[in-house]
Amino acid sequence: MIRIAIVEDEPVSRKLLTDYLARYEREHCESFDVAVFDDGATITRTYRPRYDIILMDIQMERMDGMTAAKHIRSIDDQVVLVFITSSPQFAIKGYEVNAISYLLKPLPWFAFEQELTRSITTVRKRQGASLMLQTGGEVVRLGVEDVTYIESIKHRLEVHTVDQSYSIVGTLKDMEAQLEGRDFFRSNSCYLVNLAHVQGVHDQSCVVTGGDELRISRPRKKPFMAALTQYAGGVR
Repeated sequence: MIRIAIVEDEPVSRKLLTDYLARYEREHCESFDVAVFDDGATITRTYRPRYDIILMDIQMERMDGMTAAKHIRSIDDQVVLVFITSSPQFAIKGYEVNAISYLLKPLPWFAFEQELTRSITTVRKRQGASLMLQTGGEVVRLGVEDVTYIESIKHRLEVHTVDQSYSIVGTLKDMEAQLEGRDFFRSNSCYLVNLAHVQGVHDQSCVVTGGDELRISRPRKKPFMAALTQYAGGVR
């Protein structure tokens, strides 16, 4: 499912965008989770990296789209930004916040369809480099490179980063499959370790960034060391 935010202060334009998204779902067999905001100030107030695509009007009364986009980019460098404006000169500033493109009002269906297709393609290329975690009542996106290890505790997973941990429902087997090819390796039945964060190996344990010491089971010691050596040598 693609998570899309609409940020638009004109009710007629908001309605057009939601109708276009519904039409796109029908015609392209896609599924969207859509959130609607009536101003840049509304989306930035409690922004967390949870959206894949943001369709953002530039000219809004309380907080314009460019100011909102700069705030969002300071938190989220992965979300695809598409500006919507009636003034092309404003859209040029989109390069400052790495906007993928802009659409001109009045917005025709064909232009919207093409741009959304391009945005979805970009999202799917990036998805391998990030994890979308359903934790509590919200969705959080993490860069794979920020994850130090994932720990299985009963029927939950603790996804550890250098700064904090996120508790989610899931199995280590499913997470291992999701991260296949991303240089993660099981050190034992409880830990899936990001080899990029292994700082050292001592007897039957490895130390990862942040100082946590993780057990390596005896049957996995040899393949773990082989994977670590391969990673360190740049062989994939």
